[in-house]
Amino acid sequence: MGANYFSDEQVKELEKNPYVKKVSAKSITYSEEFKDLFWNDLQNGMMPGNIFRKYGFDPSMLGSRRTKNFTHRVRKEAARVEGFKDTRSTNSGRPLTRVLTIEEELERLKQKCEILQQENDFLKRVRFINRKQISKLQKDKQ
Repeated sequence: MGANYFSDEQVKELEKNPYVKKVSAKSITYSEEFKDLFWNDLQNGMMPGNIFRKYGFDPSMLGSRRTKNFTHRVRKEAARVEGFKDTRSTNSGRPLTRVLTIEEELERLKQKCEILQQENDFLKRVRFINRKQISKLQKDKQ
């Protein structure tokens, strides 16, 4: 295995931590609660390694790269509108970090309306072609 993978024993140990949502040999997903606690302690001047130790993680097991990347990710998530909420299942694309103006919102809604109209037109054409094919098949059978 690679140097940055967790062993089976390490995975079992990490699963016991209440701040771990999911862990595998390759990755670890932390709870929203831990991200919030981490961010608060980071804002108060604590070092990332000490924060991990405080909440029951061994920084040497996680590795410096994981802790550094997690710290960077928490800073980015703290600036988002959604905060630390996991939006992977509901959103796609880059999340917005600012509130839209009324004009921008109107423009987005117009674009969305255009896309929906195009989809409807496409589905109408597909239905028309299907009906045509069905009626042609029925005529051929007779």
